[in-house]
Amino acid sequence: MELLTKLEEMVLIAVLRLKDKAYGIAVYNHVAGLTGDRPAVSSVYFPLERLVRRGFLTAVLGDPTPVRGGMRKKYYALTTEGIQALRDNRSLTEKAWRGLGGLKPKPIKD
Repeated sequence: MELLTKLEEMVLIAVLRLKDKAYGIAVYNHVAGLTGDRPAVSSVYFPLERLVRRGFLTAVLGDPTPVRGGMRKKYYALTTEGIQALRDNRSLTEKAWRGLGGLKPKPIKD
């Protein structure tokens, strides 16, 4: 089992949810919406490329568009390995939380 960082997990979930609209800025916006934070854009682009290298995502270039000055968007999709990595991470998280119930602070005894 290859563990994912929390950010990698959020990036994979974003790609899964966005389906055929999963390109860099869309993934960034989705992750920012999940976390309620606006990190540097590169904080999502680096994990995207790392996940491609690890075989959890594929990347393909779209057609050039006039709106982008002829530049092409890079679209991402989950691989079978990426789906399994998400399943493994979810399973591990659920296993770690099993039996803990709610989060209530325990009073400190003097």
